[in-house]
Amino acid sequence: MKVFEDHLSKLQADIVAICLEYVNNQAEDIYMYCSFEPEIFTFDVFYKIDGSVVLKNELNEAVTSSKKGYQYDTSDNRQEAVLDIGTKNLEEIYQKCKEHGRDMPAEIKMHYDVKKNSLTAKYNYDQSFSEPDDLLPEERFDMWFEELKKTINRCVRIHTVLF
Repeated sequence: MKVFEDHLSKLQADIVAICLEYVNNQAEDIYMYCSFEPEIFTFDVFYKIDGSVVLKNELNEAVTSSKKGYQYDTSDNRQEAVLDIGTKNLEEIYQKCKEHGRDMPAEIKMHYDVKKNSLTAKYNYDQSFSEPDDLLPEERFDMWFEELKKTINRCVRIHTVLF
């Protein structure tokens, strides 16, 4: 009999797999955002590729000269497919939470380090998305993206200056 953690791990691994497939295994890091407000599921993803943090539709902007000529397929159909599958997995996480009497996280931020094959996740159980003055899930995703983009770009600049 599978325990709750086994189900959660499998569903999170499925999310990582579809996000990795979207970039043809050509990313350094994958950042996945899931949010749940009762009966509303939101999923999105962004990537670190060749040292640049980019949204799923901006992958080709991160291609460096070492990959000259390489093009990611960022068509609307592919983007919709990855979002649909991620959302479906999030809905399954919700069902498993209900089945096992667990609270559903309001927000999950996952980071997958491709080289280390390592997944970390941060869970937020505060259902604050319902508050009128609070940010929408899409705005929280955008803030997380901008925060990591600034942090990673700053680290790249410091590394460049030091060496």
